[in-house]
Amino acid sequence: MPTVSESLSRKGAAAYRLFAVTLGLAVATLAASIGAGGAQPGRQSRDDQFSEFQCTNPKSGTTWNVKVNYDRSTADSFPAKITKNQIAWHDTSHGGYCYLDRASGALTFKNASSTGGYAIHDTCRAD
Repeated sequence: MPTVSESLSRKGAAAYRLFAVTLGLAVATLAASIGAGGAQPGRQSRDDQFSEFQCTNPKSGTTWNVKVNYDRSTADSFPAKITKNQIAWHDTSHGGYCYLDRASGALTFKNASSTGGYAIHDTCRAD
């Protein structure tokens, strides 16, 4: 017949195995969640937080892309103010301010200068 000490040690070993299995499952679930891009119910995945707009200068025909990150509130990596009607940001590399009308796709670039400044009007569409 097993002693009390042996009996407790068997119960402790069984409890430890159960704990180890539970912990292993929790770690595997966490790893799978991270591997899936951290997607959670009710939240957009990492791939859905961006929009890319293809913009065109109607005079020259030049095209370029503007990437908007809604979660980080950036446009082309610059801090942006994003509202339901407009996306606005200061383009420090070109020295001006950009205003994208979300309904029409009209993009206005405004730049101040010693002679009064200028505005350029382009068009954008979501890709």
